[in-house]
Amino acid sequence: MDNRALEDLDRAILTHAEAAFDFLERLVAEASIVGHEQYAMTIFAAEAESVGLVTQRLPFSDLPDAHPMAGVAQAVPQTLSDRFQVLATTPGIGPLTLLLNGHMDVVPASAFRHWATPPFVPSRRDGRLFGRGAADMKSGFAVGMLALRALRDVAPRLFDTRRLGFVAVVEEECTGNGTLRSMRDHAAVAPEVIILEPTDLGLLIGGVGVMWVDLEILSGSGHAQSAEGQVNAVELGMRVVAGLKRWLSGVAADWPEPMIASNHNPYALNLGKVQAGDWTSSVASLADFSLRIGFPRGWTAETAEAEVRQAIADIAAADPDFRGQPDITLSGFRAEGYLLDQTSPLLRDLAAVHRQVHDVDPVIFAVGATTDARTYVNGFGIPAVCFGATGYDLHGLDESVDLQSIVDAARTLARFILLRFDGGAHDRP
Repeated sequence: MDNRALEDLDRAILTHAEAAFDFLERLVAEASIVGHEQYAMTIFAAEAESVGLVTQRLPFSDLPDAHPMAGVAQAVPQTLSDRFQVLATTPGIGPLTLLLNGHMDVVPASAFRHWATPPFVPSRRDGRLFGRGAADMKSGFAVGMLALRALRDVAPRLFDTRRLGFVAVVEEECTGNGTLRSMRDHAAVAPEVIILEPTDLGLLIGGVGVMWVDLEILSGSGHAQSAEGQVNAVELGMRVVAGLKRWLSGVAADWPEPMIASNHNPYALNLGKVQAGDWTSSVASLADFSLRIGFPRGWTAETAEAEVRQAIADIAAADPDFRGQPDITLSGFRAEGYLLDQTSPLLRDLAAVHRQVHDVDPVIFAVGATTDARTYVNGFGIPAVCFGATGYDLHGLDESVDLQSIVDAARTLARFILLRFDGGAHDRP
């Protein structure tokens, strides 16, 4: 495609930008926490159909999954059990050439009164859209649809002979089972995948392993008047947390992660939830701690589980205040670390297109977290990279996305799709 056509493509993206922002607002307005994704899925399906894609619902079971890459199934209310994902494709038959991926689930938004505006009431301020999921990662659906709508204007026959897919999945934030089942059960696959996570226009190519662990800790009980003479279950739990942090510092020394800054432990421990006690004037004798624990790419999920269990056992055994070993239950992620081969044509060409569009090389990086790209890379040998808009306060209060970055990401994505479908056939894997 010549320079004039590329300029037309950029103009089409600007023309449709406001429609993409409106689409994003409608997605953010749906509180699509785990188990509640269906209404947002229907909005995605309608938008996909409006740009000429054909959609199908992919049933998603809440039952446990025995696949070695699956996370621990999440409990959802029985009334919400009829869950589904959506695969949107360009018309025709035959295999997909490229797959776009996004997750519709968002993390919960508590502390409502501390948000500047309610988390599920999208609000625009200072060039940003605020709301839970505005960045992570409903912004990616806006990027993808904006690119496709502009391409439909400028190159209406682009997909006549080769097909593109766009899959909206669930449970990226807790198990990864959505992407896994879309591939295994519904063949939603392609030789290359772009996951439209908010990456600040960088190319995210790797992540560490992540495991969710629940602890149940028992201590002595009694009246509050005797509390000074005994250690309660919450205090014991915090000793486990402190001990695990020390242990993970040692893991980081033994298993350095060169693509993550040396002053940052890539294997972070997060104490996400604590439930304890039943009365203010009673010593809390039982505490439940929910932990997220990072682990090295060189470990399997089974190795990580064994190492974590042993570390917790050692901490408790060395402390005379523990009455016994904490009960340990896996509760979500069993996600192994991953890293995309940096010689991948997907990475090379996406970086080159971004350079052409923005006159700057994209940052190529890995994170001390995980994404659904691991399922494609580790489990199926499919190159997958995360690329998307600029987000702020992901998982936090007043989460937001920079609206101009949605336009900037769509410009890169649209030109990359042109490369894959209208030229450079000899470069495709």
